[in-house]
Amino acid sequence: MNVSVQLCLLAYLNLTVGLTLALRPNQGTAFTFLLPAGSTECFYQTTVKDDSIEVDYQVIAGSGLDVGFALISPSGYRLVSDFRKSDGLHMVDPTEDGDYRLCFDNSFSKLSEKMVFFEVIINSQSSTGRGRDEWGDVATAESVVEYKVEDIRARLDSVYHHLERSRQAQTVLRAFEARDRYLLEDNLWRVSFWSCLNLLVMVTVAVTQIYILQSFFDGTKRVCT
Repeated sequence: MNVSVQLCLLAYLNLTVGLTLALRPNQGTAFTFLLPAGSTECFYQTTVKDDSIEVDYQVIAGSGLDVGFALISPSGYRLVSDFRKSDGLHMVDPTEDGDYRLCFDNSFSKLSEKMVFFEVIINSQSSTGRGRDEWGDVATAESVVEYKVEDIRARLDSVYHHLERSRQAQTVLRAFEARDRYLLEDNLWRVSFWSCLNLLVMVTVAVTQIYILQSFFDGTKRVCT
């Protein structure tokens, strides 16, 4: 195999890799929203049959850091029902054709609004099949620059899988960080408020004691002998 043929095969392989990575099976959506007090918000995610859907949610701000969560299938069945939880991770495999409904409930809280982060990941089997078809078009018995196409495909799939999991883990960690920062700021405000209040009480008591002691000496009477 001469150099020109190798370069042509490498160029075709790079183009195919780009197309394959663009059709990856994992589709993720992350969203952060404000859930008003005493209300319920629902979101919809469209899926096809025999896929899998993964839902991860966290409450990152608000009194109590808890919400209710429900996952309802396109046929109307309630698959998941959480009550007053701060986070949750749920997976449905396989899925149905239609729109899955994700509902977050804050009706039990009449005064406090909540900030909620959630992420939806869909593992599409149809996209996997298209990616394999793309790789099958360039699969040959001969090696390309001492590596087989299947070996390159396996390595790229492994790298993509680890990168996707790393991205998901980083997204979840950012949500945890936001929630911890909210707790720290809220605790700092409480500590500062009560510290100032205690300091004010101590100063008031000290001034009162000094005034009372001075009144003892100012009220002395002269005694004639």
